[in-house]
Amino acid sequence: MSTIASFIADLHVLTTRPDKPSILETHQCIREIVLDYLAVGIDPEKSTIFVQSAIPGTYELNLLFEMLVTVPRLERVPSIKEMARDAHLRSVPFGLLGYPVLQAADILLPRAHLVPVARDNEAHVEVAREVARRFNRLYGEVFPEPEALVGDVLVGTDGQAKASKSLGNVIYLSDDAETVREKVRRMVTDPQRIRADVPGRVEGNPVFVYHEFFNPNREEVEELKARYRSGRVGDVEVKERLAAALNNFLEPIRQRRACYASHPELVEEILAAGNDRMRAEAQETIRLVREATGLTHLP
Repeated sequence: MSTIASFIADLHVLTTRPDKPSILETHQCIREIVLDYLAVGIDPEKSTIFVQSAIPGTYELNLLFEMLVTVPRLERVPSIKEMARDAHLRSVPFGLLGYPVLQAADILLPRAHLVPVARDNEAHVEVAREVARRFNRLYGEVFPEPEALVGDVLVGTDGQAKASKSLGNVIYLSDDAETVREKVRRMVTDPQRIRADVPGRVEGNPVFVYHEFFNPNREEVEELKARYRSGRVGDVEVKERLAAALNNFLEPIRQRRACYASHPELVEEILAAGNDRMRAEAQETIRLVREATGLTHLP
C-alpha cells in the first residue's frame, strides 16, 4: 500500500441518515467524491483511494475499539451534539455517539501516523490517540499514536456555521461559473451594514474570509478591505471580485474534473485497485490485533 490514503467515509452516513434511500444515494456520492479527488490533483498511484464500507477490517476494529472507550468520554466530544442538532435528531443514537470510535478505526486500521483534519475535528483524533494508547497498554505495541495536521475551518456561505454539504452552504468544485456567481451574490456579509457608504466589518465577514482563502491578488484584497472599512465600496463590487477570484481558482479544477468524468470506467478501476490495496493492509493490521489480543481462533 502507498504511504498516503484518501478514503470515502460512507459508513458515517449511517450515524445520522440510516434510511435505505440515503444509503443508495451514497453510491453516486462516492463517484462524485472520487472525481473531486482527481480534479484537485490527488494521484491514485501515490494515495490509495478506497471506500470505507468495502474494508471488512473496519467493522472488526470498530467493535474492538468500542470496548476501550467509555460513554462519558464520548459525551465530552463537542461535535457530537452539534451533529445531532444539524441532523434534527431529538436524541443521540448509539452509532452517532460512537462516531469518534469509528473514526479511530478509520485512522488506526492503516496504522496512520499523520491525519489531516479540520480544527473542529481535532478532538476526534485525540480519541484515536487515546484508543491507541489504551490498546497498546493492554495488549502490546501495535498502533502508532497519530498526530493531527490541523487546518482551518472554512465558514459557510451563510455565515452561520462551517461549510458543510449537509447544510447546503458550500460552493462545489463542480459548480459552473454562473452558479458560483449566484452563490457569491447570496453570501452573507456584515449584517450591520445597510448602505455602501457605511463603514463595514471585515473580520469574520464571510466574503472577506473567502477572499483571504481564494484570491491570490493580495493588493486587491487589502484595497477592498480598506475601502470596506471606510465605507467606500459596496457589497456588490466586493462579491463580484470574489466570484471572479473563485472562478479563476476553480476553472482548471472543473476542466480536469470534466475530463475524468468523461471516462466513467476510470473511477471504478481506481476504487477497485484502492479497495484491494487497503484490504491487504487491513488484513495485516487485523492479524497483528488478533495476535496481540489472543483472538487468534477467529477465521
